[in-house]
Parts: sequence; structure tokens; C-alpha cells
Amino acid sequence: MSERVLMKGNEALAEAAIAAGCRHFFGYPITPQTEVAAYMAKRMPKVNGVYLQAESEVASINMVLGAAAAGVRVMTSTSSPGVSLMAEGISYIAGSDLPMLIVNVQRGGPGLGGIQPSQADYFQATKSTGHGDFHMIVLAPSTVQEMVDLVAGAFELGDRYRMPTMVLSDGMLGQMMEPVVLPEPIGDELPEKPWAACGHGGNREHNVVNSLYIQPHDLEDLVVERYKRYDEIKEKEQRAEEYLTEDAEIIVVAYGASSRVSRSAVNKAREEGIKAGLIRPITLWPFPENAIGKAADSEKTKKFLTVEMSMGQMVEDVRLAVNGRKPVEFYGRTGGVIPTPGEVYDQIVRLSGGA
Repeated sequence: MSERVLMKGNEALAEAAIAAGCRHFFGYPITPQTEVAAYMAKRMPKVNGVYLQAESEVASINMVLGAAAAGVRVMTSTSSPGVSLMAEGISYIAGSDLPMLIVNVQRGGPGLGGIQPSQADYFQATKSTGHGDFHMIVLAPSTVQEMVDLVAGAFELGDRYRMPTMVLSDGMLGQMMEPVVLPEPIGDELPEKPWAACGHGGNREHNVVNSLYIQPHDLEDLVVERYKRYDEIKEKEQRAEEYLTEDAEIIVVAYGASSRVSRSAVNKAREEGIKAGLIRPITLWPFPENAIGKAADSEKTKKFLTVEMSMGQMVEDVRLAVNGRKPVEFYGRTGGVIPTPGEVYDQIVRLSGGA
């Protein structure tokens, strides 16, 4: 096993991307993710890679589009307002069926908001990243180690399904330091991409990467085909961690940094004799409706509590998955305020009928 090293989340994520074969990074600095770009600026030249700080987020995402079309592993990172600026380019990438990785280290909003952690970009990531009919695969880490582990998985999923992927982090995870085991570099073991526009030497047909289709039926056929792929992803790629749910009467649903707080609250509740458990979505799209639905079907489950660092966004997907079988309540803090374990514990006590 590799040696454990103490690393900041943003830097560990960048090193994991390099180990996964990423040799192209285009981005623009914005707090609280600037360490990703700074780390890539230092490391990419040492691994024969390309780092380029673009003049804006709009420019950087279009550089990513070009690199992805050439078939290389490429990524960018930004924070909440930056994703808004990249939205058009992400839609072009999805419409061109190109794999790439975007990391969003969320901060408070709307507007410039603040630089403290937030989870208020859930809707943006899972439902409305850009115009048109498309999805991204969205992965939500809760530890620095998981940030490392999910980066490689994000590249693999993107290549497998030919679509953009996002690692949805936040300022708390990006800035904190934890011991991690970094993966071994994969070397040149990258999947073949026969569709790539990377030169053909007269040995094959020209590849064209495009998202513009003038004839409506042509575009409709492509979108319908894409959604068949999305249905396959929903069936095969849902991921969630279940913690103390076997006999739980109150199930907390939380992802990312909020799940760390919620786990502490669940442990405290258990110490006090309250049967609480936690479901932590790892894939936000596809949303782990199977795990939520199974819990909703259990006779032991009485109520759900969704905890977020927002005014309530994922709670809508929880309610859809529960589908009226059990009550779903919400607790959140916003503006960059992180809920405390005590606050979540108090909500669990309230739902359990305690004082």
C-alpha cells in the first residue's frame, strides 16, 4: 500500500487527476479552489502536461472542449460563479458527447456571495447546468480521501459514457487537510477513443465533433439516443453510503460536508437511545433513489431529515424518491454557514418526539 500523506483537499484532488492520466488543465483562479490551479501550474510541466491559465472561465471551458475533442483526458476547476460562466461551454461539450471533468469547489451565493463553503449549487449541477436536454454525472465526496478516489472514477465514467462529469466539492473539503493514500499512476493505459478528432493519417474516415444540427429530426434522434444512455446510467451507476440504517426510525440524508456533520449527530442520537441513521448520496446525478426508496419502504423508518448547506435543494429529490411514503423534513444553513452537529442532533431529537 502507498504511504499516507497529509494533503489539502484541493491539492490532493489535483494530484489524483494527474495519476488518472490527466495531462491537460485549463482554468481561471477563484476562491476557494485556486489551489487546484496553482498545484497544476507547478506539477503539469513535470509530467509533460499542459497547464494554461485562460483569460476567463468562458475561455477555459472552450479550451477544455477542444482538448476533449482531441481525445485527451482534460479537466478544469472553478467555484460557483465560475460554473455559471462556463454553462454554455458545458452544454456544447454535452451536445458533442465529449468526456471531461469539471471540479466545482462551492462557495456561498447568489452573485459573488462569499468565499465560505456552500452547497447551494446542487440545482445547477444536477438539473440546470446549461441550456438544452442533457445531464452530467455528478459525484459528491465527503472526505479528502474520497476526493482523491472519485477523481479517477469521474474520468472513467466520462470515458465510458462519453459525457461530462463533475466532482461537486465545497470550500470546507477543498481547504481542509487530511491524511490520504494517493493512487498509483495509470501510465499510458487510457481507453481507445476512435471518435476523437486527433488526426487520421489517411487511415480512417474524418471524425467530426459538433453540437449543431440544423434538421430538427436529426437533433431529436441524437437527444433520444443520449437519454437511452442516461437511463442506463441511472440503472447502473447510483451510489450511496448507508450508515446505521438497518433499524433506523429517523434517517438523515446529507451529502458532502453536511454528511460529516450529520454523521456526528447520528452517533450522538444513538448514544441517547434514538434510532437514527444516515444515507449519504455519492452520486447526485444519477440520484440514489433506489437507496432512498428502500428506506422509505421499511416499516421501521418513520421520518426523513434532509440536511444541506443551502435553503433546500436536494430535499426535492429526496421527496421525489420517498414519493409520499414517509414525511420528509429539511434543515439547512446558508450564506457560507456550516450547520453544527448539535443543530442537526436537535432536529433529530425534535423529530423523535423528544423535548
